[in-house]
Amino acid sequence: MADTIFGKILRGEVPSHRVYEDAHVLAFLDVNPLSRGHLLVIPKEPAVTLEELSDESAAAIGRVLPRLARALKRVTGVANYNVLQNNGAGAHQAVAHVHFHLIPKPNAGEGLGLEWVPKKLEGGAELAKELTAALAG
Repeated sequence: MADTIFGKILRGEVPSHRVYEDAHVLAFLDVNPLSRGHLLVIPKEPAVTLEELSDESAAAIGRVLPRLARALKRVTGVANYNVLQNNGAGAHQAVAHVHFHLIPKPNAGEGLGLEWVPKKLEGGAELAKELTAALAG
């Protein structure tokens, strides 16, 4: 296991407020939350970015995220939340271990804030074709 803060949490070297754990996934409260109930969901597999993650670990995370979201909504009473996952330092990944944030959004001043600047899709047909070919090979 990598020597990141998440590796240390997985090994029990750093304490955490664990919420969920199975053979592939650990979920715990973020120690620097953006809002009450902010969770981190990590694979036990030591992958740095999403594309490095095995199908098995990715499926395990995919199965648990909706369950965690339902529990988060019940406990916090918040109807809105964000799921955030960053890959690479340039995309704001602060810990070199795949992780998902579940962040309750109780109001405009709490939770995740972001600016979304959409652009016009150009070359969509060709790009779709290239991506489809990349998936096949």
